[in-house]
Amino acid sequence: MPYIDIFNGDADGICALHQLRLHNPQKSRLVTGVKRDTLLLKHVVSAHDSVITVLDISSHTNRDYLLQLLKQGNTVHYFDHHFAGENPESPLFHPHIDTSPGVCTSILVDRYLEGKHRLWAIAAAFGDNLHSSAHQLADSLKLDPKKIIELRELGELINYNSYGETIDDLHFSPETLFLALQPFSEPFEFYRASGELKQLRAGFRNDMLLAEEKLPLRKTTVGRIYQFPNAAWCRRVSGVFSNQVAREAPDLAHALLVERADGTFLVGVRAPISKPQGAEKLCLKFSGGGRAAAAGINHLIPDDVDRFFDAFEKQFAN
Repeated sequence: MPYIDIFNGDADGICALHQLRLHNPQKSRLVTGVKRDTLLLKHVVSAHDSVITVLDISSHTNRDYLLQLLKQGNTVHYFDHHFAGENPESPLFHPHIDTSPGVCTSILVDRYLEGKHRLWAIAAAFGDNLHSSAHQLADSLKLDPKKIIELRELGELINYNSYGETIDDLHFSPETLFLALQPFSEPFEFYRASGELKQLRAGFRNDMLLAEEKLPLRKTTVGRIYQFPNAAWCRRVSGVFSNQVAREAPDLAHALLVERADGTFLVGVRAPISKPQGAEKLCLKFSGGGRAAAAGINHLIPDDVDRFFDAFEKQFAN
């Protein structure tokens, strides 16, 4: 029976699949993309009678493709923490979905595997800016501070690699990075030996030096909004930069608008860390999506920018 693994190209998606395949090695077709490429199920709509594992991709966004795949006799195991809507009713559908703010997909896989490969879940949680959850998992393993710092950097660098409009913006394709992890059962081995990680570390430092020169476009009592130009480094660093400014001011909401080649904006939203609610509600108003703590919009037209600013203020004023 054919196996297909579909996963978000960020740290959460990559580490979630890595945990599963360490537990159950399986030759499979890999389907992934940049972080914002969330309509991944459309690439496998011709599949019949396969076992499909989906990781860190909203079932709500992919609902039509998901229903079609179930009708075609595919068994679908679904791990996700984004807005899901109503789950399909099918004996072939096996959901592991939890949209709670402190959860990411790798944590759901960690629960499923009863902590068997927890170190990877910790790295993924750091990459997803869930530092409190990551530290709780680290405490359960009694990790020393140096190891925790290494897992944090690992997760953040893998996550940094996922941001871009196309694969060409990235240092490595997510599939390449996932395959680079496969020989390593423990993240500390990968941390020390990986040439890919050295390249990501250098790229990250260069990009962040440029990003940290940017001042907020708007700053209110509710939050801060930044705007970056149309450049590959801006797209690459957008997620990590958004997470950093969110941690610097945990009581404020944040948004980052990155100009696209067609004049629209790619938008990332972070709800206040102290009150991680409302990001997905805001983005859904502009045909975006995500989760309560962090969400995004792929195409915000210039005519809607002022409306977005107003909606941002109203959403996080409560």
